[in-house]
Amino acid sequence: MSRARHPNHEGYVTRNGVRLFYEVSGSGRDTILLLPTWSIIHSRLWKAQIAYLARHFRVITFDGRGNGKSDRPPGVEAYAEAEFAADALAVLDATETREAFLAGLSCGALWATLLAANHPERVRGVAYIGPSTSLAPNHPERAICARFEEDLTGSTDPWAKYNRHYWRKDYRGFLEFFFGEMFTEPHSTKQIEDCIEWALETDPETLANTMSALSLCRLESFEDTVSRIQCPVLVIHGDDDRIRPHAQGAALAEATGGRLVTMEGVGHGPQARKPVEVNRLLYEFAGGQPPRRVRSKRPRALFVSSPIGLGHARRDVAIAQDLRRLHPDLDIDWLAQNPVTRVLEAEGERIHPASAHLANESAHFESESAEHDLHCFQAWRRMDEILIANFMVFHDVVEAQDYDLWIGDEAWELDYFLHENPSLKRAPYVWLTDFVGWLPVDGEAALTADYNAEMIEHIDRHPGLRDRALFVGEPDDVVPDAFGADLPLIRDWTERHFDFPGYVTGFAPVPDRERLRSALGYGPEPVCLVTVGGSGVGGALLRSVIAAYPLARERVPGLRMIVVAGPRIDPATLPPHPGLEIRAYVRDLYQHLAACDLAVVQGGLTTAMELTANQRPFLAFPLRHHFEQNFHVRHRLERYGAGRFMDFETDGPEQIADAIAQEIGRQPEYLAVDTYGATRAAALISDLL
Repeated sequence: MSRARHPNHEGYVTRNGVRLFYEVSGSGRDTILLLPTWSIIHSRLWKAQIAYLARHFRVITFDGRGNGKSDRPPGVEAYAEAEFAADALAVLDATETREAFLAGLSCGALWATLLAANHPERVRGVAYIGPSTSLAPNHPERAICARFEEDLTGSTDPWAKYNRHYWRKDYRGFLEFFFGEMFTEPHSTKQIEDCIEWALETDPETLANTMSALSLCRLESFEDTVSRIQCPVLVIHGDDDRIRPHAQGAALAEATGGRLVTMEGVGHGPQARKPVEVNRLLYEFAGGQPPRRVRSKRPRALFVSSPIGLGHARRDVAIAQDLRRLHPDLDIDWLAQNPVTRVLEAEGERIHPASAHLANESAHFESESAEHDLHCFQAWRRMDEILIANFMVFHDVVEAQDYDLWIGDEAWELDYFLHENPSLKRAPYVWLTDFVGWLPVDGEAALTADYNAEMIEHIDRHPGLRDRALFVGEPDDVVPDAFGADLPLIRDWTERHFDFPGYVTGFAPVPDRERLRSALGYGPEPVCLVTVGGSGVGGALLRSVIAAYPLARERVPGLRMIVVAGPRIDPATLPPHPGLEIRAYVRDLYQHLAACDLAVVQGGLTTAMELTANQRPFLAFPLRHHFEQNFHVRHRLERYGAGRFMDFETDGPEQIADAIAQEIGRQPEYLAVDTYGATRAAALISDLL
């Protein structure tokens, strides 16, 4: 699974025979130690914090004993709170950390308190999140948890699952219950899924030992230990925390003279469910300074362009150019990453230096792909760590520079976290997309419906946050499906909440195709262009079409086939054939698509619509499990009467060669593609300046 940031250094420290795995990220002057919590999960619990904080501080995490890459020592005594505190001190020593700010979730409050009380010279401050303390009574409904060692078989009390005997019988069942109680917020499926996965990396006996250890007698009360804390304290606690009552956090803040931040409607994992707010609080607590805000004399826009494929870049540049025609003094900064930056640089656009801090989304999608298979929805879900990291980059950019306009083209992180944190909006905001609605594959209807429902609720709660929402296309291009059971029809809802500027090709259809062919070096021979876009997902399709080339050449005398590997596929990894041309990257690929006699492509919208606009025949191979290509794009292309759809699994070299012979040179009669989409989109956006 892709990470937003890999550590600068990782290693192990051994204390009393127990190996502890740690990671160090960033190189700031000040250090933050993100402590482990209860051994039910490991240090990945901080995945939404590390990339952001490591751009400003030196960040240390380690897996608590009993989970992750650290040892699982036998026996109850090995998991006493003093052992965890001593582990933290050993990690500080191993990483040559003289002093650090501490942050701890839940049981992490115990280790943090011991460390701060017993080693004040090493601790500059403690941030507690949903702290587990004895300073206030626990939830009364959890009283049965005190009978942890008893066999409670037959009990109907749901908290009876918090029990050694139950864990031995149905550990996963306990995890599903517990994390459902931990994340009380609606639409927490991903956070629950993550925690169950991490909890399955330990075993019920080890976890039971940690529970038994917490019930051992202490020489000193928690109240006395807390009284010895002298450093600054921050307490973050949700008022809907069903694991640890908010009153416990409030009591801890009072006992330490610390600051209490109450998160309304939030459960026991705010670092996962409210990461932007927690990140900002930790940054401020550790001494992070707000940047000196810069205000330009000329109007300035920030354009965030999705890197998933190259299509967004072409249409975004077209919109930006038309926007400058309406506002000649407008400066545009781009927050973008490879391969989009290649297009932007070629067009002379200004890329914001902070783009270098963006976590790579294209690489993540490639890591999620198999042979012509990309479960797009699940890949997007598993990109959550990258999305929060990239939103925090955006946040830092707009904190440092006043912009008159924000534009996000399928910048999912921007749209989601702005709706989750509407107070952060300080400029008119435009959202562009060419599809609306996650659609299910492989029986995941309940899951996609939940994600759709959250998006609908965002818009209902904050209807004015998107100052403009532009669907890149026409109403008829929207699929007729529903968002899910008991949810609206996608087209009806989209028509109520979006404007429709039409499709944006980024170019005008070619008026003289023969002249263009000559300019590109093509003669009278039939030309077949094979391209799979800007990601590395299409390597399998390229190889399959290359295997069909000798057969196709037998069927089509003089066939010239040009394979465009794209910016993320090494041409040297593709098999050569006599007469086959393989190119790494082609600038202005749309011109070659307009000039060819046939194209073979994936099911991506941009390339298919470029071919449609220029009335070119093409074979389309949608990726397996890619809901957008198989549903949204296919619906649109069928409306235009464009393309011939193929099946990668069943259509091998023989079938591909036959299809090439049948389609090449055919003059289609597709529905005409409107060429003024960019102009209309720019006009709709310009009103906000």
